[in-house]
Amino acid sequence: MRFTKYILFLSLLGFIQACSLTKNLKEGEYALFENELSGVEKADEEALAGLIQPETNFRIPLLNVSPGVTIYRVGKSFFDSARVARKISEKEQELEEIKIQLDSLGDDRKLLKKRDKAESRIESLNHKAEFGNGLMRTGNPVALLDSSLIDRSVKNMSGYLQNNGFFDSSLGFEVETKGKKAYITYQVKEGPPYLIDSIYTRTDNEEIRKLLNQQASKSFLKTGNFYAQDDIIAERNRIEEMLKNNGFYMFSKSYLEYFVYTDSVGKKVQVEQRVQKPTFADKHNIYTVDKINFRVNPPSDEFADRQVNRELHGIDFNFYRDRYSEKILASRVLFDKSSKYNRNIVIESQKQLSNLDLFRFVNITFDTLGTSLTANIFTQPAQKYQLTNQVGLSITEQLPGPFFSTSLRNRNFFRGGEILEFNFRAGLEGVASATNQGVYQSRELGVSGSVIFPRFLIPFWTSSLEKFGKYNPNTRTQIGYNYTNRPEYTRSGFNGLLSYTWATLNNRQQFTLNLADINFIRTPRVTPEFRQILEDLFDQGNNLVWSFLPSFVSSISGQSIINFNRYGDFQSKPSSLLRLFGESGGTLLNFTNTRGNNENTEIANFQWLKFQADFRRYYPIDRKQTFAYRMNFGIAQPYGVSNGILPYEKYFFAGGGTSIRAWQARRLGPGSYKPNQGEGGRYDYPIEQPAEMIIESMLEYRRKLYGYFDMALFVDIGNSWVIGPDQTRPGADFRFDRFYKELAVGTGIGLRMDFDFLVIRLDLATKAIDPAEPDGERWVLDNISFRSPFGIKGQTVLNFGIGYPF
Repeated sequence: MRFTKYILFLSLLGFIQACSLTKNLKEGEYALFENELSGVEKADEEALAGLIQPETNFRIPLLNVSPGVTIYRVGKSFFDSARVARKISEKEQELEEIKIQLDSLGDDRKLLKKRDKAESRIESLNHKAEFGNGLMRTGNPVALLDSSLIDRSVKNMSGYLQNNGFFDSSLGFEVETKGKKAYITYQVKEGPPYLIDSIYTRTDNEEIRKLLNQQASKSFLKTGNFYAQDDIIAERNRIEEMLKNNGFYMFSKSYLEYFVYTDSVGKKVQVEQRVQKPTFADKHNIYTVDKINFRVNPPSDEFADRQVNRELHGIDFNFYRDRYSEKILASRVLFDKSSKYNRNIVIESQKQLSNLDLFRFVNITFDTLGTSLTANIFTQPAQKYQLTNQVGLSITEQLPGPFFSTSLRNRNFFRGGEILEFNFRAGLEGVASATNQGVYQSRELGVSGSVIFPRFLIPFWTSSLEKFGKYNPNTRTQIGYNYTNRPEYTRSGFNGLLSYTWATLNNRQQFTLNLADINFIRTPRVTPEFRQILEDLFDQGNNLVWSFLPSFVSSISGQSIINFNRYGDFQSKPSSLLRLFGESGGTLLNFTNTRGNNENTEIANFQWLKFQADFRRYYPIDRKQTFAYRMNFGIAQPYGVSNGILPYEKYFFAGGGTSIRAWQARRLGPGSYKPNQGEGGRYDYPIEQPAEMIIESMLEYRRKLYGYFDMALFVDIGNSWVIGPDQTRPGADFRFDRFYKELAVGTGIGLRMDFDFLVIRLDLATKAIDPAEPDGERWVLDNISFRSPFGIKGQTVLNFGIGYPF
C-alpha cells in the first residue's frame, strides 16, 4: 500500500510538472502570473483592472497549473494548421468553380445550395484557423509578458481616469521577473476627482426646455457628483428617448453637444448642454400621427390582386384576403390618429402585434408631410401550419430521462387570430420506488388540444377588447389526458382548463387566472405492496389512501409574476423576481350537500386553499462574482369534504436538485419526523413525504472560472411540515415553538458549464443539520473527515441538472 501511494504521489507530481504554466517557454518569454494595481483609492478598481491586457490565467491555488491552459495544450497537440490552410484553399477553389458554373447556367437550385454550403464551410475553417479546434477554444493559451500590451493597458487606464474626473492623474508600471514568471504592478496616482459644480442648458426651444425642467430629477448629471463621461452618454440617450416619446420624431442625440469647463484650482467642472437647431427647419417640431395604414401583404405574388379594404378606429386596413379580424389587430395598435408621436408606444405596438404569432414580421414606418406623420404597418402572414418536434432529457432523482414532444399549430383558426394547438409528450423519468424497488424509469404520456384566443372570453363583453388590448390578453381553453405508469401504481387523468393571461406594457408584471381547472383522476392499478403501505397508514389514522381513489378535482387559481429589472438575463444589474400563487379547490362544493370522503367513498372530492410565494434575487458583485438567493414559502389547507386530505399533486415536497439539494427529491421532512429507512442505510428513504407547508431558503455564491466553466458555493435551509398532528409521522406537525429547530441545512459546491443556450449543472451537496435526528444530535457535518470526505453513506448527494436551480 505504501509503495502504491508513493507511485500515485510521484505520478501526481509528474502531471503537475507536465501542466506547468512555465513549461516549454522560449528564451526571453515569461508567463504572466500577476497584474496588481496600487494607489487606487476613489476610482473603480474593478473597472481599471478590466482594462489590463492580457488577463492572467486562472490557476489552481498553490499550484503552477491552469486547467484552461492544459485543455488548450491538449487541443494544440493534435491541431494541424497547415492541414486547415490546405482545406481552406481547396474549398475556395471549389467555390470559384461553382460561381463560374452559376454565371453560365443561371440560378440553378442545386448549384446555389452547393455555393451556400461551400461558403459556410470556408467561414467555419477560417474560424478554426484563427482560434484553433474545439479544445483550444474551450481552453486558453498561456498569458505572456508583452510590452506592447502593457503600453496599451496604461493608455486605456489613463483614458478611463480622464473620463471619470481624475484629470490630474498619472500612471506608471513596474515589472518583476522570478525565473520564468512575471509580475506587473501598475502604479496609479489619482489626484483629487473633479466634482460637477453646475449644469446649464442652452436652447431657444421653449417646449424642449419645459420637458427638460419637468424631468430634471431623472437626469444622470447632478451637481455635487463626480464627473463621469458615462453619465454624459447616459444623459444624452435619456434626453433623446424622452423627446422622441413626446412628439419630437426627427430629434436625435446628435443634436446634443456637451462642453466641460474645468477649474483646476477648485477641482470642479461646469457642464454646458447645448441643443443644436436642425438643418431642415427653424426649430425642432412636435409631430402628430395624421393617418394609420395597416397592410397584410400576400405571402407570394399569387394573391396580389385579391385585396380587402376596411376602416376601424381610424386605421385603414388592407388585407390580401378576408381572413383577418381588424378588431383584434386594432386592439394591438396602441397609438391613435391625432396623437403625438411616441417611440415607446410604437415599439410596444410592434411587440404586441408580433405576440399574436400570426405574422412572419411586423414593420412600422412613418412618412412625413410637414409635421404630420403617416404610420405604415406592414406585415406578412406566418405559415398556416407549424409542426415542432423536440427531443431532450429531464433530470429526476439524478438520472436523465429521455422525452419526446411534438406540437402542431394552426394559426388564425377562426379568422380572429386564434391558435389551435395539439401537443403530445412521452418520456421516461427516474423516480425512487416506495416499495424498495430502487430507482426505476417511470413512463409518462400526455396529449392535449387547446385553442388560444387573443382576447378575453366570457364573461367579458366585446367592448373590452379595445380597453384591454394593450395588456396582451389571451384566453386558453384546453382538454387533455395524462398517463403515468409507475411500478407501484398506474395513474391517469382527464382535464379541462379555462385560463386567462395578460401582462403590463413593459412585461414587468404577468398574470394568469385559471377560471376553471377540472380534473378526473383514476388509479386503476395499485400493487399489493403499495396498497398495504396505504392501508397501514389508514389504520394509523392517515387517510392518504383517498388520494388514490377515483377523484374529481376542480379548482380556481391565480398567479402573478413580478419581474424587477429583467430577472433571468443575469447581466450586470441586480434583479429580482416575485411569484405569488393562490388556489381554491372544490369551491363549488360549498353550495352542495356533498358528503365527506370515507371508507365507502367511490369517487373522492376535495376542498382546499393553497398559497405560495417565491422570491428570487440576483446581485452581481463584479464581472465574475455574483450572489443569488431564493426564499420560498407555501401552505395548503384541506377543509370540508376532504377530511384532512389533499389531492396528491397538491402537496408540497422538500428535497431535490431545485430544493434542499443535500436530500433526495421529495424525501426531506416533514418536521422532525424520521422516515422509515430502506436497505441502503441511514439516509435511504424510499417513500415520498407529502406535506402541507414548506419553507425554503437557498443562497449561492457564483464565480466564473474560465471559458464555459463556472463554480458555485451554496447553503440551503428549509423543511416541510403538516398542519395539525399526524399520528403516523410523529414530529411532522408545524409548531411555532420548535419549527426553527427543525430547519434542515445542506451545503456544497457546484460546477456549471454555461454554453449560453444550455447550462449543465453538477452540485455536490452534503447534510450539515439533519432535523430527523434527536434534538441535540442534529449537527452531522462532523461526520466528514479526511478519511471520510463525503461523510457516512447517503450524507452527500450529487445532483445533475439542466439550468440554474433558481
